[in-house]
Amino acid sequence: AAGMFLRLLSDIQWRAAHPKWRRMTGSQRSTSTTAEPHPLSLPAQAQVVICGGGIMGTSVAYHLSKMGFKDIVLLEQGRLAAGTTRFCAGVVSTARPVSIELKMAHYSNKLYQQLEQETGVQTGYMKTGSISLAQTQDRLISLKRIASSLNVMGIPCEIISPKKVSQLHPLINIHDLVGAMYVPEDALVSSANVSLALATAASRNGVQIHERTSVSHVTIQKGRVTGVETDRGRIQCEYFVNCAGQWAYELGHSGEEPVHIPVHACEHFYLLTHPLQEPLSSSLPTIVDPDGRIYIRNWQGGILSGGFEKNPKPLFTEGRNQLEIQNLQEDWDHFGPLLSALLRRMPGLEALQIMQLVNCPESFTPDMRCIMGESPTARGYFVLAGMNSAGISYGGGAGKYLAEWIVNGYPSENVWPLDLKRFGTLQSSRTFLRHRVMEVMPLMYDLKVPRWDFQTGRQLRTSPLYDRLDAQGARWMEKHGFERVKYFVPPGSDLLDLDHSKTFYKPDWFDIVGSEVKCCKEAVCVIDMSSFTKFEISSTGDQALENLQYLFSNDLDVPVGHVVHTGMLNEKGGYENDCSIARLSKRSFFMISPTDQQVHCWAWLKNHLPDDSNLVLEDVTWKYTALNLIGPRAVDVLSELSYAPMTAEHFPSLFCKEMSVGYANGIRVMSITHTGEPGFVLYIPIEYALHVYNEVMNMGQKYGIRNAGYYALRSLRIEKFFAFWGQDLDAFTTPMECGREFQVKLDKGMEFLGQEVLLEQKQNGVYKRFTMFILEDHDTDMDLWPWWGEPIFRNGRYVGKTTSSAYSYTLERHVCLGFVHHFDEQTGEELVVTTDFINQGEYEIDIAGQRFQAKAKLYPFSSLFAQRRRKDDVELSGYQRE
Repeated sequence: AAGMFLRLLSDIQWRAAHPKWRRMTGSQRSTSTTAEPHPLSLPAQAQVVICGGGIMGTSVAYHLSKMGFKDIVLLEQGRLAAGTTRFCAGVVSTARPVSIELKMAHYSNKLYQQLEQETGVQTGYMKTGSISLAQTQDRLISLKRIASSLNVMGIPCEIISPKKVSQLHPLINIHDLVGAMYVPEDALVSSANVSLALATAASRNGVQIHERTSVSHVTIQKGRVTGVETDRGRIQCEYFVNCAGQWAYELGHSGEEPVHIPVHACEHFYLLTHPLQEPLSSSLPTIVDPDGRIYIRNWQGGILSGGFEKNPKPLFTEGRNQLEIQNLQEDWDHFGPLLSALLRRMPGLEALQIMQLVNCPESFTPDMRCIMGESPTARGYFVLAGMNSAGISYGGGAGKYLAEWIVNGYPSENVWPLDLKRFGTLQSSRTFLRHRVMEVMPLMYDLKVPRWDFQTGRQLRTSPLYDRLDAQGARWMEKHGFERVKYFVPPGSDLLDLDHSKTFYKPDWFDIVGSEVKCCKEAVCVIDMSSFTKFEISSTGDQALENLQYLFSNDLDVPVGHVVHTGMLNEKGGYENDCSIARLSKRSFFMISPTDQQVHCWAWLKNHLPDDSNLVLEDVTWKYTALNLIGPRAVDVLSELSYAPMTAEHFPSLFCKEMSVGYANGIRVMSITHTGEPGFVLYIPIEYALHVYNEVMNMGQKYGIRNAGYYALRSLRIEKFFAFWGQDLDAFTTPMECGREFQVKLDKGMEFLGQEVLLEQKQNGVYKRFTMFILEDHDTDMDLWPWWGEPIFRNGRYVGKTTSSAYSYTLERHVCLGFVHHFDEQTGEELVVTTDFINQGEYEIDIAGQRFQAKAKLYPFSSLFAQRRRKDDVELSGYQRE
């Protein structure tokens, strides 16, 4: 490890130590700091051009070349690994709360372990393990939840006592600890050398690497990448990959058609010390002390320690075109609180000699998750950036998934939580990003309990009713930048308590949501659901129907005025979207999708619909306010307001009709509530929203009307076993796997996307099954609550994870939804999941290491469905989509 982090300390030509690399790239290096001559001219064309020679760019190049792509060019504006990769602390940690990030980190660890042997380039890989410390019981619970996920993935991990911490790392002060999590296979590497090793392997596989070559912009024609303009000429290409790190935003905005990549840099500080009098062993575990906001690793017999302070310093908001990142200014006053935390945790360091305080930029994203995927506006433009200080942990896995995406058209895992298309243009405001990253950076180590919300960048997209609802006690959360109501605080409640309730146990809003649920079941409630994505598809002839029939699994050739629930499937039969479509006329359709589908669904439809001037796709999300009237008295309220009969004979289930409500015309009323309860959704032109809301509330008073929020809706839909896209459903889940065969018309007279896979599953069975679990020995008041991501055990063996859960106020039990797999006990091979397999097992749900007995069901309790207006009118197809 000697010299392992030399590049942290100076800007010397350290690559001289790699003559193999020089020979391979043909570089004629000099020790001068002036630009070096370019030994190779740029090719005129390539299949893939990658911009950025850090850990991300080299990982993508490595994996693309491994998958058989040969015509690849990697461009780096400075030298390889000379950006943020060079300053990376080199800690490879798998302890991640998000499942896909955990999988990426696990793959990276395994890749780096064998990279030195594969390439001959020393990577400094050392398996030291890591210890995450807990100073509070809540922190220990959060670690136990992560430990449960690691264990079922086969990654060794244990919750240990403070005494064991002291045995593993004798210099650590343990007096304020309540426990810790030990992950023995976590590792340390030299991140710059890992990049060089990946580049070396890629180069051997035919990748051309050009340093000191700047990309000025990417050319896009007819919505597709055609080439790259550089300071050394143009390269025509099919695919472009933006791995430009903190410059990804600027590069995305450099062309005529901008690609919005919401990343922003902050200063990140860490300390380097001289070796201790008795040098630290190189095998000592890395320490993560999130309550102290610091991490500590050994470094050449001394230590390297950094952290995530509460008052971060954003960088380059105005943009700055700087080639290689030079060391920023030391700021000891700013680092002071982290230094104090370090000395509290390792008191023996008081006399230690400090070598340097390193200040380097790190890129952060609006939601603390990295960004990967294809641009929604430019086909062939891929992005991998915004690693939130975990670049070396994610580098291998992220590069692999992106390479799969380019080669196969999709990655091998569900990467929606990381997909660029989860963001819209609204998250690309520089002011928004500057304010949000100042919140995000401290959150890296803050305790995150379920249902926490960002505080910055709020009130950006709001319903016209926002002020009216806010004045009535609404408490807000945000989805895709849109403010949505969680619940309404009744007059006289302690508002302060509710706003600051952070717990893994029974939350303070429990009774409030319970009363909203009760009102939905017994009277009538109003929920503002304006955030739903709303598209209109129309044509001059039959083009709209013909194309939608191919893109959707259900039959859309229904009479005008009917509403169809359907999946928008990919070629693997998985859900790209889950929506409701109303046929407004013979040639016009109104499509309702989840809130966070606005960018993704638009891109999917644009990519799959023909370029036909007679076919029009319009985003009308902003044109309509949506009010969901839920409950048995909804029919009375609407009848009185519209002077029209709303009973089942006149207004059957899953029906859509334009009506007048109060003085307002042109309101689209649908008999659907997304909860299984009776009621209607009103799609109101926004100029009428306030009028219609006031009329509904005034008329509803005699029926006991009240406002409700999304928490009540969640409880209602989960107890009815309704799935929602983005959490229960994803691109790897088919209708056959979640009991939605009735939403698929295999015999509708024409082929549709994903049909072959569904036919095969119908014949041969499925390998996972969406299942409902009712917790049986769980004490709602005293026990930890389930949220999502809890391991499911059948007869003591791991079979899957929960995807969502809620307390059912009707059953007075917790209900968890999740997928059950059937693994062969000897080989681990996946087997077909049958109804008998589900019904004949004894189940447990693991909540932070404690297992609770659960009853499994494949169908909801029929008693939960309120007496319908017509006996066959069970809205089982009304799956809630958030």
